[in-house]
Amino acid sequence: MKLINQYKGKNVLVLGLAKSGTATAILLHKIGAKVIVNDRSPMEGNEQARDLQAKGMQVVCGGHPLSIFDQQIDVVFKNPGIPYNNPIVEAAIAKGIPVLTEVELAYQVSEAEFIGITGSNGKTTTTTLINEILEQDNQNPLIAGNIGNVAVEVAQQADSSNILVTELSSFQLMGIQTFRPRISVVLNIFEAHLDYHGTMEDYAKAKIAIMENQTSKDYAVVNADDPLIMKLIKNQNVTIVPFSVSKKVDGAYLKNEAIYFNDEKIIDIDEIVLPGKHNLENILATVATVKLKEVSNRSIIKVLTSFTGVKHRLQFVESIQKRRFYNDSKATNILATQKAISAFNENVILLAGGLDRGNEFDDLLPYLQNLKAIITFGETAEKLEKTARDAGIKEIKRVDNVEKAVPVAYEMSNEGDVILLSPACASWDQYKTFEQRGDIFINAVHKLK
Repeated sequence: MKLINQYKGKNVLVLGLAKSGTATAILLHKIGAKVIVNDRSPMEGNEQARDLQAKGMQVVCGGHPLSIFDQQIDVVFKNPGIPYNNPIVEAAIAKGIPVLTEVELAYQVSEAEFIGITGSNGKTTTTTLINEILEQDNQNPLIAGNIGNVAVEVAQQADSSNILVTELSSFQLMGIQTFRPRISVVLNIFEAHLDYHGTMEDYAKAKIAIMENQTSKDYAVVNADDPLIMKLIKNQNVTIVPFSVSKKVDGAYLKNEAIYFNDEKIIDIDEIVLPGKHNLENILATVATVKLKEVSNRSIIKVLTSFTGVKHRLQFVESIQKRRFYNDSKATNILATQKAISAFNENVILLAGGLDRGNEFDDLLPYLQNLKAIITFGETAEKLEKTARDAGIKEIKRVDNVEKAVPVAYEMSNEGDVILLSPACASWDQYKTFEQRGDIFINAVHKLK
């Protein structure tokens, strides 16, 4: 870990705890900052806040009072999930105080270079694949970000022999100043998180921020089939390495049912075990990235012929009486569910629903037309049922939650059917995380068996 002095003796506000806020506060305290912690949850039952207070940090809990600015605040490190219309954030910006996220601090203390992966869909699969291949090639990767441990924790353990393979959200990328990955990866950009960002323009700008500090000595692996990405990168001062499923490019592409990189054949598609056509984009992005790190084709082939997916992303759970159950709880938006449904040729019974962000599900309609049935739950149940009726689905049922959906789906199914949890919505109306939702689904399947 690099020893940095820029926060020593400074009053640094850490806004919001959870894993990233807690880790950020601990590191800042360790490097000599005067840490003030502010968390919405009351002190009673807030074990993280009590632990930080015991370490000598000032802790303000139970709300976000503006009186916190009665003392000088030099920098704010914000939990990525806290929106910019939070009164503390708005006040800090009005006062000209920098508002950062923990990925900025991770970069500042890291001795290792970063590979940063972002996009509306496919981040976790691509991050995992890149990490697995680099590990297979003995290049000492460490995985961090939205997957696994928070970046600020991993960065403290890294040295110059490591590579930090980091999944990054738009929320995190809005809070950077100097963060500069050696390789950035932008998989796709489509309408998402507008309840947080406000406009599609601001959302896209947050994604492309991953490149803003890169130079021509760095690389950006981008989706050449995404017109918005190609438009946004025109003025970026970085070496572009494209990937495409539809045409030959100076990067990674498909030809004759095989994956190529710069005219070099890597692997035939039918050797790849990861299910779903949509995963070809993730695989192409992965190949382009690891080839920039001079990984051997043997390492790429070894992983692609054995990697079956990550937990909660089209994860095969169990086969019961010739019905196959898949957990795609990480499908928190419409595009992810479109791609999940498209991955199967069998009859599909879809389990969907969750947090209502105000959107309709019209974009899902063409994909629902081939479903056998749909089971809904959560705040969006009624909206999804309307779209299902418009798609001509005759079997539509509503249940209270994911756990109750599993036996109902089994009763509706026949041999050869696929029962797919792919909610098309965030989980926060009923569950703390999409992981919790997925684990409940998995447990319900095992209980059914």
